[in-house]
Amino acid sequence: MNSAVIAMSGGVDSSVSAFLLQQAGYETRGVMFSMCGAFRTEDGMQQQKDIADARAVAESLQIPFEVLDLSDVFRQRVMQFFAGSYIRGETPNPCVECNRTVKFPYLVQYADETGGGIIATGHYARTQRDPGTGRTLLLKARAAAKDQSYVLYNLPQQTLSRLVFPLGEYEKSQVRAIAKEHRLLNFRKSDSQDICFIPDGDYARFISDFSSYDSAPGDFVSEDGRVLGRHRGLIHYTTGQRRGLGVSADRPLYVLRKDLQRNQVVLGDSSALFAETVRVAQTHYIPFDRLTGPLRVQAKIRYSQQTAPAVLEPTGDREAALLFDDPQRAPTAGQSAVFYDGDVVIGGGVIVCA
Repeated sequence: MNSAVIAMSGGVDSSVSAFLLQQAGYETRGVMFSMCGAFRTEDGMQQQKDIADARAVAESLQIPFEVLDLSDVFRQRVMQFFAGSYIRGETPNPCVECNRTVKFPYLVQYADETGGGIIATGHYARTQRDPGTGRTLLLKARAAAKDQSYVLYNLPQQTLSRLVFPLGEYEKSQVRAIAKEHRLLNFRKSDSQDICFIPDGDYARFISDFSSYDSAPGDFVSEDGRVLGRHRGLIHYTTGQRRGLGVSADRPLYVLRKDLQRNQVVLGDSSALFAETVRVAQTHYIPFDRLTGPLRVQAKIRYSQQTAPAVLEPTGDREAALLFDDPQRAPTAGQSAVFYDGDVVIGGGVIVCA
């Protein structure tokens, strides 16, 4: 019998994924990576509840289940990354970084230590082998509204070649129906919408507490340098933001950029947020190792965005430029740009500037 290790979170998606693996004939084992020690007390208590839910599902499926404490590595590789990126004036995506440096590396390691086999998660995405190259491709999920391929673009071949996404062909409604039919206790459990270590969404509070960083107040300024008011500290703002500025004006104003050297937040009209060219660094490609020339793609510059047509051009070692057919709103340093050819993920990179 083939073996499989499924990363469980206590939610309905990973629970149904474990069930589907079992139904497909895999000798299935569940593992949950605990970061409770890295969270505030109240946030850690929520994850303890999630652990209890995952354990209960594993018991109902009669599969082995283990909890591994990765609090220290999560703190170092994800929380520290997040805080440092914000302090540098960026707006990072911690889920992308967690997948690259914590979740999948440790899932592979755990699978190897417990007998090998495939690895699986409850993400909505698909994998497929390219018969021409022998490489494993990453594809969007069939359910476009739930597709999570964006946060998986930087997984290496040695991970993708072993990776299975049991929910890749399913709609969310079908997943909940399966959970209900087979009496999985969490079939009604709501999806998590926030960063796991900042469930209240107060990024500035987290950064100040985590890094003891004092984000000093400074000036809001117009594009021509006129002072428009006072800001609370650069970590309170991100490109494209409109709400919570506290600036009186005769028209809506948006954050255009942050000037770290002058400790200023530049405000302007929404029209000034649009850019045709977006530069990316730390590029990673899946169907091939290196981009050697211009490539027509569809791309998006944030998770919730629809893809837009663009030309991807290499500009240096692990660097590229996206030239969009139509200007894109608020490209933001630190966010990921992900490139597609239809359903196939070509790769992605980290936005460095517009």
